[in-house]
Amino acid sequence: MAGEASRYQAEIESTIQNYPGEQRYVLAMMQDLQRKCNYLPREGLEQIARYVDTPFARVYAMATFYKAFSLTPRGQFHMKVCDGTACHIKSSAVIIDQIYNTLGIKPGETTEDGKFSLETVNCIGACAIAPVVVINDKVYSKVSSSGILDIVNTLGVNVDEYHQ
Repeated sequence: MAGEASRYQAEIESTIQNYPGEQRYVLAMMQDLQRKCNYLPREGLEQIARYVDTPFARVYAMATFYKAFSLTPRGQFHMKVCDGTACHIKSSAVIIDQIYNTLGIKPGETTEDGKFSLETVNCIGACAIAPVVVINDKVYSKVSSSGILDIVNTLGVNVDEYHQ
């Protein structure tokens, strides 16, 4: 934990200093911090709480309330598979299974090398192009189980390295 805090200390401080020390900026601080660190380190949340002079519990409650935030490190490539009704009907579960069979991760997990993390989302509002996968905010439409492998390969990662 100590190494983690020092690893992100510069990012934490620079992020916080971009805002006035007022509680109304906590959410924006957390969004920026997550963009820089790929998750919300506890030390960052503690520093935000001190900076805006509010209890840590209040900041922590916000961090755990919003699904967009993560308290654990996410992969370099954060994959979100839509599992809403339209995507589910068009076999999003097969895509999730293919990711597990290829990368060895289930929703909520990150590969050991930190390259990939996976989560499912209820709906991203792209039903007409279902099934949809979002990787680092880039939307991939009409994805198939073999198509997800092609997408991973375009990211510069050899999926054969992950085969179990």
